[in-house]
Amino acid sequence: MNNPKSSFLISAPSSNSGKTTVTLALLRALRERGLGVQAFKCGPDYIDTIHHSTAAGRPGLNLDTFMASEAHMRHVYAHYASQADVSVTEGVMGLFDGADRMKGSSAEIAALLDIPVVLVMNAQSMAYSAAPLIYGLKNFYPGIRVVGAIFNFVNTESHYRFLQDACADAGVEALGYLPKNEALHIPSRHLGLHISGETDYEQIINRLAETIPRTVNLDRLLEITSVSEELENEGVLSRQNHLPKTNNKPQNLRITIARDEAFSFLYEQNVESLRAYGGIQWFSPLHDSVLPETDLLYLPGGYPELFARQLSENQTMLDSIRQYCANGGLAYAECGGLMYLGREITDSLGNAFNMAGVLDLATTLQSSKMTLGYRVMHWDGLEIKGHEFHYSTLKDDSLQNGFARITNAKGIPVDTQFFRMHNTFASYIHFYWADKPGFIQHLINETNKSAESRVPTADSHL
Repeated sequence: MNNPKSSFLISAPSSNSGKTTVTLALLRALRERGLGVQAFKCGPDYIDTIHHSTAAGRPGLNLDTFMASEAHMRHVYAHYASQADVSVTEGVMGLFDGADRMKGSSAEIAALLDIPVVLVMNAQSMAYSAAPLIYGLKNFYPGIRVVGAIFNFVNTESHYRFLQDACADAGVEALGYLPKNEALHIPSRHLGLHISGETDYEQIINRLAETIPRTVNLDRLLEITSVSEELENEGVLSRQNHLPKTNNKPQNLRITIARDEAFSFLYEQNVESLRAYGGIQWFSPLHDSVLPETDLLYLPGGYPELFARQLSENQTMLDSIRQYCANGGLAYAECGGLMYLGREITDSLGNAFNMAGVLDLATTLQSSKMTLGYRVMHWDGLEIKGHEFHYSTLKDDSLQNGFARITNAKGIPVDTQFFRMHNTFASYIHFYWADKPGFIQHLINETNKSAESRVPTADSHL
């Protein structure tokens, strides 16, 4: 007899309530029970999904109703959830926090996908006062189902009894709690959690998985979040639709993607969509000596500033990428990838490190400021959405760009640019193109036109 499927969304009244801690604990604890566990993340965060992948043993997926259509989100969720025993979705910020009121919020995604909500409550300075807060979250919007609550930072049974009373009177089941424990803490950095070689994430996740079954009723959690067989049926249909459709013949491109400690911020669905254009191979700008034979180079974001010296000292790789781009190879870079393709990166201490020099720009972490927000790019009739988050800034930017218009979520123009030099394209924006296959196809078409005409495309755009 098959295990009944379970699906739920972990949310909270606000950030810093412990959503990620509880999510990682559940992912690993349920996986250790022998269950197939699929993790999802509401919103554009690409760091939490890395931790999710580590805990669950399979790639984490993003669910974002601003960057992609509702139909696409349904396909992605049904396709991957149908292949797992348990689907755990981590919310973003507070339950109802979106780009515009509820737009893009965890509540909107829970309603769209009909996922029951389990609240994580920071109870460090709270007891029975949790009752009206839980009641409000449960009843504010009738389109969602808040079915349970897990409390964080609870150190005594007597404290938890107050919280159980609060749940009973608010009409939500108390599922247990996690005690305050510094050994379970994961450091934060920039957006979301830190990705660092100095932190043993595997050890922390294992501790979380050992701790949570002692004080949280996992059996009851799975019972109250069980789902019908309709999800399985919808998933079978979605397998035929979740990859992008193209009107072009298979191109069998050699698609090369950077992945190492310096470059790791990407959307799994984007990677999957690239498979429609050819085979994928991975390489490390940090550790490999040269770029493999490539038709399409993708340099995603990451923390190149933390590895600037090592990247700069890998001269054979820099030469290889510089030659590839100079010879007209198609390259696409975002955020950290853009920084790597520039002339140099200056760290927060003022140390400058030479980079590939493909793009006539430099970036710096000195006098850094946070740039954050959704973005919409209009280019040659295409509209593609993404997210921008970084502390570095451009300096000595000699590139001129007038071929793409970029706005924020409210349609207001922003300073962010989409650069092009020959067949190298780059931006600070992390675009989500899995729902917009025309974007990658347009990059390929532009490269093909450049090769056919033998005229450098930079002359017409710079």
